[in-house]
Amino acid sequence: MIDLHESELAAVVEAIEAGDRFLCISHVGPDGDAVGSLLGMCDILRRLDKTALPALADGVPEGLRFLPGAETIVTAVNPDERFDCIIVLDASSPDRMGAVYRADVHDAVPLVVIDHHVTNTYFGDVNWVEPGCAATCQMLVYLARRLDVALTGTLAETLLAGIVTDTLCFRTSNTTPDVLSTATLLMEGGAHLAEITAQTINRKPFRSIKLWGEVLPDARLDDRVLWVTVSPEQLAAAGAAPEDLELSSTLSAVEEADISATFIQKFADDGTPAVECSFRAKPGFSVSDVAFALGGGGHPPAAGCTVPGALADAVPPIVALSLIHISEPT
Repeated sequence: MIDLHESELAAVVEAIEAGDRFLCISHVGPDGDAVGSLLGMCDILRRLDKTALPALADGVPEGLRFLPGAETIVTAVNPDERFDCIIVLDASSPDRMGAVYRADVHDAVPLVVIDHHVTNTYFGDVNWVEPGCAATCQMLVYLARRLDVALTGTLAETLLAGIVTDTLCFRTSNTTPDVLSTATLLMEGGAHLAEITAQTINRKPFRSIKLWGEVLPDARLDDRVLWVTVSPEQLAAAGAAPEDLELSSTLSAVEEADISATFIQKFADDGTPAVECSFRAKPGFSVSDVAFALGGGGHPPAAGCTVPGALADAVPPIVALSLIHISEPT
């Protein structure tokens, strides 16, 4: 079993036992581990006869709505609703919580952070961070066992979904024997690996393929750094949304590249431009330092950030920074 940070885990258990009403939040731009850990945490709390409200600023991506309980996730929190504790899952910094967390309303509520990103900024009152875990859902397996909550049914399903998606179905370099043993426990509890894989890793809408056709002709490769840019016009031509672009893992399979990236042009409500960056690295290389230097976070093999500006202005310095870091392999 992984060598856990026992004092931090004990502090999480204490916070859970002390409260009755919980707000649970995961990060903007949610992935499988975000949604899986959010639903799993709420499931654990409810099995302990506590009240739990799951919240995601950006809502549940279409491809993850099959998970049990996904329909209970809210995108806004009533400011008059009171909580004993807020649990933040799979988020490395406070800005990743998005608009569902309001400092003017929630700042006085104890904040518990449960995360596995090496770039976590320890922004909670209690911080349980395990970079040795491949997914936050893996951490919740250990938490559930510590709380004597059975890893069965819907809980097993949502936690396995997070592990499967964050390891690309057990293909990433951080897939350890501990990861496989936790997955086995969840399958023994009733989670369906084949169905989860079919719904996540092996599922892509046609508009995603059309979007690939829009952006791949302009892919660039420079000294083993490979990247593509995505404009609003390309998204519109494909009838796609940014979450339909799952190119990072595809690009990382290119033999001539050690680091790959996607850069998507976005705009805030007031029209301010920003670029959403997603990085991948092959074993022996790291992209977490690049993302952290740009205000984001993640892991050595996968990381991301959002930077202000238009594609033409923002991308060249980011690529230059990536080239610097690729010259210093881990």
